[in-house]
Amino acid sequence: MRIAIGCDHRGLNLKQLVIKLITDAQHSYEDFGCYTTDSVDYPDIAGQVAEAVARGDFRCGILVCDTGIGMSIAANKVKGIRAALCHDAFSAQRARQHNDANILCLGVGQEQGAVPEIVNAFLTAEFEGGRHQQRLNKIRDMEG
Repeated sequence: MRIAIGCDHRGLNLKQLVIKLITDAQHSYEDFGCYTTDSVDYPDIAGQVAEAVARGDFRCGILVCDTGIGMSIAANKVKGIRAALCHDAFSAQRARQHNDANILCLGVGQEQGAVPEIVNAFLTAEFEGGRHQQRLNKIRDMEG
């Protein structure tokens, strides 16, 4: 699976952990930045990752910032993106199964020990379709 990944300056260390998890699971990735702890504007990174996922260049994306909230808000402005801020494996699994989330957002402040389970749950869960597809269609209609 090809995964787009990005972070702001606060998320750099957690992004490195996520990259290790991705490569250990034998997935490929493209890193959209940032690459240092120099301050950057998270909407720039979120936009690049979200556009790449929306175009279909990647199956999904993972974004990291201080809380995950800013990345989630910014990524969800891109048509076709369903970015989910997840703090545990259950929410990551459900985000995929019920919402067909295509970007996982993580915050640096969350429990770091849970990150491997969260990433694994997000990458392995599949959209269930059925009644959930009808709801997704309503969300797509809201996008215009």
